[in-house]
Amino acid sequence: MQYKPHDYQIYATNFILDHPIAAVFLQMGLGKSVITLTALYELILNRFDVRRVLVIAPLRVARDTWPEEIQKWDHLKGLTFSVAVGSERERKAALMQATHIHIINRENLRWLVEKSHLPLDYDMIVIDELSSFKSHTALRFKSMLQLRPSVRRIVGLTGTPSSNGLMDLFAEFRVLDLGKRLGRYISRYREEFFRPDKMNGQQVFSWKPLPGAEEEIYRRIGDITISMKSVDFLKMPECLSNQVKVTMDDTECAVYDQMRKQLVIDLQGREIDAKNAAALSNKLCQMANGAVYTGDRETIRFHDRKLDALEDLMEATNGQPTLIAYWFKHDLQRIRERFPEARELKTSEDIHDWNEGKIPMALIHPASAGHGLNLQAGGSSLIWFGLTWSLELYQQTNARLWRQGQKAETVVIQHIITEGTIDERIMEALDSKDKTQAALMEAVRAQLMKPASQGKRRM
Repeated sequence: MQYKPHDYQIYATNFILDHPIAAVFLQMGLGKSVITLTALYELILNRFDVRRVLVIAPLRVARDTWPEEIQKWDHLKGLTFSVAVGSERERKAALMQATHIHIINRENLRWLVEKSHLPLDYDMIVIDELSSFKSHTALRFKSMLQLRPSVRRIVGLTGTPSSNGLMDLFAEFRVLDLGKRLGRYISRYREEFFRPDKMNGQQVFSWKPLPGAEEEIYRRIGDITISMKSVDFLKMPECLSNQVKVTMDDTECAVYDQMRKQLVIDLQGREIDAKNAAALSNKLCQMANGAVYTGDRETIRFHDRKLDALEDLMEATNGQPTLIAYWFKHDLQRIRERFPEARELKTSEDIHDWNEGKIPMALIHPASAGHGLNLQAGGSSLIWFGLTWSLELYQQTNARLWRQGQKAETVVIQHIITEGTIDERIMEALDSKDKTQAALMEAVRAQLMKPASQGKRRM
């Protein structure tokens, strides 16, 4: 296929070429893979500035999206790659190939750095979904810090750079610039830009930015960062988002409230308890969805309100393909029991069949299908059966359909919400987090020149 880049894509590619360290915050659907690959082609095959690139991505994105993009575009012919997923033997075989690009899933980064015993002969790294390195305590973050000093160029790609607030940015930029802009230590970053917010004695649960902290953080990272929003550069389909409310009966509400207040209930002769606030949140989410796990992982059904609402919504689609986002395994089990025709998107064949319009009701889990997958060809309707606290997974999952290449004029995103439950609090939290992230995207937004004054294109 011939690549006809938009002006913003040319701008972003040139930004990567001109900046050995680049944080590229491209909102979902803007084509970050082809933008980056175009830069890699230039650096490897035209400028001879880079010999070998390591691309780190979520599993399905590494396995499906990057290979598909490389083979899709005519202008990338000559760019060779190998995909290091699967068994250890398969991964080693792929990494020993003398290709321009090695693609590996992020879960295997630690294995590559610490256990593979292979030469880490890379002079450039591309991190697809930089936000997956937002935790400074994660093993993948520590593995990246071991690999990073030997690499001259690095690109971090994401559409959700601060899904949980500004604290996320420390680890992300630590792996990019080794601490030059936001510091090398999380403790100093906190001291400089934050103050304790919610506390219990000496234990701090959350941090609040100091006055002027946001602006200063954005200023420090601005020289290596660009951001772009889909609605600014593309004719996007209209996105309609609404909530479908369901209501538990008085008995169910009483049981739910007892769990919320006392952290323990007796349900169908089994004791269900929550040992701490996190466990309580998890139990309340399960109960809002209609079932709950016991201590030994057995499922106890609580109500079918969301299943009934889902059935009504599916009838209203008149057979149009629809994605259903679930969260708990018992959600998946109960949905399959009610809708035997539903099919979970797990393999490359599943994704292909969905995009071919062969699956009327597809089930996806945001944690495994939320990043990078191109599903817009298969439909334009998404229903959230169970919600997630993660703004990143929420936005990324929505962007599987609301993105460039969507042929429908309208994308419809519906949320099944159980009234009077934690569902309502999650929706409020997602909205609140989005405001912080929107401020970051606005602060470092790329200012594109008008086409008439761009001059010669550099590709």
